[in-house]
Amino acid sequence: METPGSQSSLHRANLERVVRAVRMAGSLTQAEIARTTGLSAATVSNIVRELKESGTVDVTPTSAGGRRARSVSLSGDAGIVVGVDFGHSHLRVAIGNLAHKVLAEQAEPIDVDASAAQGLDRAERLVARLLESAGISRNKIIGVGLGVPGPIDVETGVLGSTAILPGWTGTNPRDELQARLGTPVHVDNDANLGALGELVWGAGRGVTDLAYIKVASGVGAGLVMRGQVYRGPGGTAGEIGHITLDESGPVCRCGNRGCLETFTAARYVLPLLTPGYGPDLTMPQVVSLAREGDPGCRRVVADIGRHIGSGVANLCNLLNPSRVVLGGDLADAGDLVLDPIRDSVSRYAIPSAARQLSVVPGALGSRAEVLGALALVLNEMGDAPLLSPLPEAVPASL
Repeated sequence: METPGSQSSLHRANLERVVRAVRMAGSLTQAEIARTTGLSAATVSNIVRELKESGTVDVTPTSAGGRRARSVSLSGDAGIVVGVDFGHSHLRVAIGNLAHKVLAEQAEPIDVDASAAQGLDRAERLVARLLESAGISRNKIIGVGLGVPGPIDVETGVLGSTAILPGWTGTNPRDELQARLGTPVHVDNDANLGALGELVWGAGRGVTDLAYIKVASGVGAGLVMRGQVYRGPGGTAGEIGHITLDESGPVCRCGNRGCLETFTAARYVLPLLTPGYGPDLTMPQVVSLAREGDPGCRRVVADIGRHIGSGVANLCNLLNPSRVVLGGDLADAGDLVLDPIRDSVSRYAIPSAARQLSVVPGALGSRAEVLGALALVLNEMGDAPLLSPLPEAVPASL
C-alpha cells in the first residue's frame, strides 16, 4: 500500500506529472519534459523507460537544436478522444488519439431551429459513422468534449440563454450526450474551446496567458490563465461582448444599451451594408470583399476592429494577457481588422500591458472549437485510464 510521502507515492506522482505533460503537449523530448515538470533529467529518463515498457508511451528518434533527441508521445493504443462542436449552422466531429493525431473529422450543416435532442441524435450518428470509417471500436473512447455556443452552468451543466441555438436553452447537453454514447462527456462554450484549441494546437502554443476572441452571431472570449481556461464561479467569464461602449447605443439582447456586441456581431453589422449589397450578405463575403478592396466593406471591417480593440484594451488592463488570438470569420481579414485592434489597444490600454501584448489571427480557422473539444478531454481526464497501480515488486526509482 502506498502511503503519503512514501517513495512509491512520490514515484507515482512523478509518473503522473510526466504523463500529464506529454498528454497536453502531444509529444515532447525528454529535455522538454524535464523543463515542463521540473524533474531531473535522470528521473525523466527512468520514468520514460518505465512508461515505454508498460506500453503507455511511444519513443521515437528526433532532433532538437541540431542534436539527436527522443520524442515521447502517448501510445496510440491508450485510447481515443472525441470532439463535438455545435455552431450556428454546423455540426463538426473529430476523433483523435492521445498523441494529438486527428484520425477522422467531418462537418455537416444543421438547422438552427432544431431541438437539442435532434442535434445530439445527429452527433451520435456522425460519431458512429466516423468510428466505423476509421475502423475504431466505440469501447476505445475514453472521453468526449462537447462545444456549444452559450454559457454553461459549471455546477449543473445546464445551458443558459442562447440566441444562436434557441431550442437548446435550459437543456443539459452533457448528460444527454453522455447517455447516448455511454462515455464521460465534458462540455464548454465555443469561445473557451477555441481558446483551448489555439493554445494546444495553434496560434497560442508557447504561451500560458491568452484571450481568444470570437466574433460571429455573438461575441465571446475564452480566457487562459497560467495554462488553464478560466471560467469564473458561474462559468460566464469572458463575456466581452457585453462590455458597454455607448450607454445611448443600440439595445442589446442582454437588455443593456451599447454593448460591444451591438457594434461588432454579424446580426448588427450586416444590416448596415444591406442597402448597397443586398439582404443575403454574409460576414465571410464582407471579409472577402474587403480583401479585394471594396471601400464599404473595408470601412465596416476597420470599425469592427476598433471596437474589438476597445474590449481587448479592457482585458489588457484587467488580466494582462501576453497574446490575443482572433478567431471566427473576421480572422481571415488579416491586418485589415488586426491593425485597428492594435491601434485601439495602444490608445486605451495601460502602456506596459499594451507593449507586452501580441494580437494575432487564429491558426485553426473553423476547426478551432472542435480541436479545442479534443483538448478539453485531454485537459479534464484523470490519469487513471493510463496508469495502473505500481506492482509491489517494482522498485520505486526516482
